[in-house]
Amino acid sequence: MKRCIELASKGLGETYPNPMVGCVIVYKNKIIGEGWHKKAGENHAEIEAINSVKDKSKLKKSTLYVNLEPCNHFGKTSPCTNRILNDQIKKVVIGTKDFSDKINGKGIEILEKNGCKIKVGVLEKECFHLNRRFFEFHINNKPYIILKWAESDDGFVSPLKKNRLKKKPYWLSNEFLIQRSHKWRSEEQAILIGVQTAIDDNPSLTVRVFKGKTPLRFIIDPNNRLPKSSALLNDNYNTIIINKTINRVQYSNEWIKINFDLFKKELTEVFKRKKIQSVIIEGGTKTLNYFIEQDFFNEVRKIRTEKKLSSGVKSPKFKNIFVTKDIIKDNSIEYFFNFSTKTH
Repeated sequence: MKRCIELASKGLGETYPNPMVGCVIVYKNKIIGEGWHKKAGENHAEIEAINSVKDKSKLKKSTLYVNLEPCNHFGKTSPCTNRILNDQIKKVVIGTKDFSDKINGKGIEILEKNGCKIKVGVLEKECFHLNRRFFEFHINNKPYIILKWAESDDGFVSPLKKNRLKKKPYWLSNEFLIQRSHKWRSEEQAILIGVQTAIDDNPSLTVRVFKGKTPLRFIIDPNNRLPKSSALLNDNYNTIIINKTINRVQYSNEWIKINFDLFKKELTEVFKRKKIQSVIIEGGTKTLNYFIEQDFFNEVRKIRTEKKLSSGVKSPKFKNIFVTKDIIKDNSIEYFFNFSTKTH
């Protein structure tokens, strides 16, 4: 099952709207086939693994391991349960059920009815955590929300405006963390910032120093202050501007009007309409603090640097459960998870 998780992880950022799935086939305690779901519309992990087995006659006496319940419905591909049954695989070990409405136990039911011996719940927490974005969307009807920022050793996210270059981002992180930040962007479906950050930094919010997809960009701009010259409005990537007054589509950009008195509810509805399973929020502090105060997040990634600023914009404050830390040269990344949400 650990190998299934390793394989599935290769699809991070590529499989939306599908979950990440890896599959291993074992014959007489030896792996004879494996595969993972690479992209929506392409073969699912079970099909890839079965296809990789050279001697198909061994499948009848093999065990199929998969981190997520096999699908039982027709979509862009045919059901994995059909292929498992057609190849007469009699033992299937599953990490976790698929809790989405289309499946939710139906794949297990079909396999059991047709004589398969099923075991569910092997490394269940790890398998659930792997697909936490997918499950948050299907169980709680909202995207998985990640808050991310870098702060100085003395607790500031940026210097005072007078000490900064205009229209340029201020980087506290080292070059390796900048690359990691772009990798993180490529792994999520959307990225969000507040309008003041867009005005101060004129960011592009693209993936430039890492090979991957640029996420859909959201700007919280109640009073439509985003300048027409902004980089976010003048490239070929899609930007959505959440505001109080305008519904409009212009080139690759869309303005969506919401009621800011019902911000959390209405923004969630926008995310649902756009089928967004995950969002990374990169600032500024006012925006990050709002999501913290509203308990509207699932994870925090805080980059701590050795730089000292003495004054400036204070970093966000929150109380959550520290889980782990990575050290990258002179910077560290602290990971926190908000276990007050249902999905954990």
